Amino acid sequence: MCVFTLQKETPLANAVFWAARKGNLALLQLLLNSGRVDADCRDSYGTTALMVASYSGHYECVRELIMQGADVNYQRETGSTALFFASQQGHNDVVKLLFEFGASTEFQTKDGGTALTAASQYGHSKVVDTLLKNGANVHDRLKDGATSLFLAAQEGHVTVIRLLLASGAKVNQVREVMSLGIPQDGSTALFKAAFKGHNSVIEELLKFSPSLGLLKLLSNYILAAETGPGGFRGLSEVKRLQFG
Repeated sequence: MCVFTLQKETPLANAVFWAARKGNLALLQLLLNSGRVDADCRDSYGTTALMVASYSGHYECVRELIMQGADVNYQRETGSTALFFASQQGHNDVVKLLFEFGASTEFQTKDGGTALTAASQYGHSKVVDTLLKNGANVHDRLKDGATSLFLAAQEGHVTVIRLLLASGAKVNQVREVMSLGIPQDGSTALFKAAFKGHNSVIEELLKFSPSLGLLKLLSNYILAAETGPGGFRGLSEVKRLQFG
């Protein structure tokens, strides 16, 4: 969930943010055309009106702000961009529009999040497809080591899983602390899918012959599958599909 402060530069900037959030194109145009407020006005967190419109999915407002000079790739204090917010919320038409005006997939939030990791986590398959076709790195990882594949598996988003695997996502990627290269908990996408009991995801992952890991990791995997929210369902599915 994004937090937007009400502390804007001026009362007119506050009105711009309101128009962007509500999708009031007529008011937005009136304010921007007055010449008394900048298209890149921002709040105390560095959030721009373009980010607000993108988060809310207001295509015409996004386009108007860009045409009035808003910086498509501006990052707020947390590192998020308009593309990140549009992707997080699943607004594929806005994502495509931002790409038309030079949006980059390379920007990261402070925790390492990208537009692709956000869209994958929330299961926005159309957005994931658009991002991948526009150069998003399928190997993007959060600083805690979670990949887009890991996040999608954790939440049970099988369509996203298919897209990521088809684009070269590493099925055996172990979650590790990015700055140190040290395994954080030894878990993989398959581990998380089994723990959560997402059988359709497990079935998809097993098509790519994932490793169950070392004996120690396997014992942890079995314990998680038996005691996690998925109960025996996740483990049973692995055994059924892999061993018959």
